[in-house]
Amino acid sequence: MFRPFSVARFAIALLLVSAAPAVAAGLDAAAINDVAAPPAKLPDGRQLNAFVARLEILLDRAHFSPGEIDGKLGDNAQKALRAFADANGLPFDKAVTPELWSRLAAASDGPAIASYTIVDADVKGPFAKRIPARMESMKSLPALGYTSPREALAEKFHMSEALLQALNPGQKFDKAGETIAVANVVDAGKPPPIARVEVDKTRQALSTFDAAGKLLGFYPATVGSADKPTPSGTLKVTAINKDPTYRYNPKYAFKGVRSKTPFTIRPGPNNPVGVVWINLSGEGYGIHGTPDPDKVSKAESHGCVRLTNWDAQRVASGIAKGTPVAFIDSATSSATASETR
Repeated sequence: MFRPFSVARFAIALLLVSAAPAVAAGLDAAAINDVAAPPAKLPDGRQLNAFVARLEILLDRAHFSPGEIDGKLGDNAQKALRAFADANGLPFDKAVTPELWSRLAAASDGPAIASYTIVDADVKGPFAKRIPARMESMKSLPALGYTSPREALAEKFHMSEALLQALNPGQKFDKAGETIAVANVVDAGKPPPIARVEVDKTRQALSTFDAAGKLLGFYPATVGSADKPTPSGTLKVTAINKDPTYRYNPKYAFKGVRSKTPFTIRPGPNNPVGVVWINLSGEGYGIHGTPDPDKVSKAESHGCVRLTNWDAQRVASGIAKGTPVAFIDSATSSATASETR
């Protein structure tokens, strides 16, 4: 379990892992925590990399989400890095400058990887044996829970299961009291109120702003599809539902769903809309979580705005009924450097 930091930004403590078995070509807690400077060239996005893991964790803590922290330099991490650079009036092309790295490192405190003691709640379940691929097959399940403690812990710390396993070789994650290495991203601080949301359909991203127009957060998103595009213009938040029950209406005619009658799918993190639903004033539209965090901004949605479960929770915690949500293209975005610095 965690104990409090003395730093106000983090109300949940994470103890530094001083050493761990070397894995994935030297990718361990010490290797990630010891990254002091950016490389001259960005790493290959296909390989686990200590610098990238630290970069993703720092971006997440600065509320410029890379999506799932996986230790690989994918599109979402680069998208978040570019947004952070723009917001701070700094250049970013094919390398991370020392100034950009310094600004990012200064945005939060504490080690990037820390130790966490598994508690009873992490392993007690109930866990689903499997999650069916077809929505119609989900309606008979009593809940859409995690399929394993490893999946639950990975999501708790915004990580891919592969990175969590790489940092903890041989660990089964099924016993309370055992200590594991995790990304230090837990932030229990109360977020500032969100006055406005922008959904950029071109960049596949969602941005939140305060009343003065300051950028509060940037999140990769899956925004509609050619078959079911998102709306244009501005909608408003009408409700925020945590642990939502998913209700399928056959008039939506989703691809792959054959049912001609309505049905419901019970709550859970592997529910089609994840752990939170932010309802918008356009019928059938919302901002929500997902059971597949690795597919955010890499797949299509049924017209809604899909975030990782943890990013959806972060947005929901600062939003209120009546908050405007503008659907834009990048050319019309107001998230310019002059407004976000």
